[in-house]
Amino acid sequence: MLFPTTLVGSYPQPEWLIDRKKLAGRFPPRVRAKELWRIPEPFLAEAQDDATILAIKAQEEAGLDIITDGEIRRESYSNRFATALEGVDIDNPGTALDRSGHPNPVPRIVGKIRRKHAVEVQDLKFLKRHTTRKVKMTVPGPFTMSQQAQNDFYETPEAAAMDYALAVNAEIRDLFAAGADIVQIDEPYMQARPKAAEEFGLKALNAALDGVGGTTAVHICFGYAAIIHQRPSGYSFLGQLSQCSCDQVSFETAQSNLDCSVVAELKGKKLMLGVIDLSDMRVETPEIVADRIRRALPFAPAEDFIVAPDCGMKYLPREVAFGKMKAMVAGAAIVRKELS
Repeated sequence: MLFPTTLVGSYPQPEWLIDRKKLAGRFPPRVRAKELWRIPEPFLAEAQDDATILAIKAQEEAGLDIITDGEIRRESYSNRFATALEGVDIDNPGTALDRSGHPNPVPRIVGKIRRKHAVEVQDLKFLKRHTTRKVKMTVPGPFTMSQQAQNDFYETPEAAAMDYALAVNAEIRDLFAAGADIVQIDEPYMQARPKAAEEFGLKALNAALDGVGGTTAVHICFGYAAIIHQRPSGYSFLGQLSQCSCDQVSFETAQSNLDCSVVAELKGKKLMLGVIDLSDMRVETPEIVADRIRRALPFAPAEDFIVAPDCGMKYLPREVAFGKMKAMVAGAAIVRKELS
């Protein structure tokens, strides 16, 4: 089918589950942020399960083809995995500059980074029990995690990133073994720090994908619209992903009004096209979504495109996120009908 639809990863958590005002009033957590949850610890896992089912059913009702768990159990896209690894001191965090240039508490690397156990496999199994559609899981990328940490152990940032890559590789293998259809690696810091991404980030990303048997995606963006308000007109690191061994590349075009000719540099990749503007609380019409899809069609075959929001929907009001998903599905259907 042309233009299958999916989320980048996250869907809004309910207000009864997490304090959304607190969540929006700070930078995305890099260390654990248990104070965000409204539900007492003895009941939190059950509440997260219930909210995850709501997110799955919302995606199905909107008509999405590939379903995620909405990242409902996570305080941010990266911290749940990053703080589960051996070699980081999460009780005595360090500090690193966020992509906005502001300091943020981060995991402090005090020993060799190792994955102690599978982090997301049970989440995947839960997702598969509650949908019959294709499923996707997301994991933070090795380069991004290395940039979201204070390195007090490794001689070089590259050495840290390469051990993060081994941890991510092991997680991806376990996710595919447990039945994931797609695993997506989130690497937004490749755009934020392109020089370091060129020097060792791509090497670490390919190491994370080494020997993996399954459909893999890489997401790269300009940051959450709720946090990063200004968008450049083009990517500083996107065409370089043609050298990545992933199958799909996810990138945003809606808020930045991206010049889509850049997709010609990603020949051979499936293209997860961001067509939903997450800075705008108005729900797009299906026609607007269709226009955003059409802008990219001159530069790659129609069968290479997957339709998605620009980034995670985590910070949107739930009713807005649901309306935008429905508009995205309807817009994809418009262009699909035109081409059929």
